[in-house]
Amino acid sequence: MPRKPINTSKADENSAPGGASSVDRALSLLDVFTPEATSFSLTEIAKQARLYKSTALRLLASLQHKGLVQRKTDGTYSLGPQIARLHAIYAASFSLEEIVMPALRELMLQTKESAAFFVRQGEFRLCLYRVDSPQLVRDHIRVGEVLPIDRGAGGRLLLAYSGEQGELYDRVRKEGIAMLVGDRVPELSGVSAPVFNALKGLAGAVTLTMPTARYSETLAEPVRAAAMRISSKLCATGFSQR
Repeated sequence: MPRKPINTSKADENSAPGGASSVDRALSLLDVFTPEATSFSLTEIAKQARLYKSTALRLLASLQHKGLVQRKTDGTYSLGPQIARLHAIYAASFSLEEIVMPALRELMLQTKESAAFFVRQGEFRLCLYRVDSPQLVRDHIRVGEVLPIDRGAGGRLLLAYSGEQGELYDRVRKEGIAMLVGDRVPELSGVSAPVFNALKGLAGAVTLTMPTARYSETLAEPVRAAAMRISSKLCATGFSQR
C-alpha cells in the first residue's frame, strides 16, 4: 500500500475547495521561499512542506519544467525565471490611477479638502489626478493643469526630492513633508508628501490644498499616511514608472 504522511501536509491543511490536491501541493513548495531564505535543499523543502522527499522531488520536477523553480549547481533549489515574468505581468495589470485615486478619495473624505497627485514635468508640475473638496470655497485646479514647480507645497516637495538646495528644501527632506501658507496664492495653503515607486525613486507628490483660513498643521498626518499607502502599493506591485 502507498505510504501516508505521518503529518498532514501544509497544502492539505489549506487546500482549495474543489481544487486539485497535487496542484495545491506543488504550489505550496513556492511558499517555502522568502526574501531572507532564497534557496533550499530538497530535504529542507520537503520538511517545511511536510511531504515525503520523493513526493517533493516529483513536484519540484514539474515546477522546474515550467521555470517556476530552478536547480542550482550546488543541488539546492531557488525560484525560477518564470516568477519574474509573471510578476511583470501582474505589475503591468495595475495602472497608477487605480492605486492613486482611492487614496486621494479617502484623504478628501478625511479632511474635506481637495486632494491631488502631482508629477514633475521639467520646470513645471502636472496635476495628474485630483479629487475636489465638497466645500464651496476651495481652489479650482483641474486634472491636466500645469503649475510652477517653484511655488506651492506640491512644487516645493517635488523640488526638494529632486535634490534642490536651500534651507526650505532641507527642512522638507528632513521632515518628509511640505507645509506652506500662501506660497503660490496668498489665499491658498498646501500640505504635500512624497510618493516613491518600487525602485525607491520619486513617483510624485500627494498634495492637499485649502483656503488659508482652513489651514492646520493637523493635516500633516493624513497627507503623510495617504502618500505612504500609495508608495506601499507601488512597491508591492513593482510599479516603477512615473
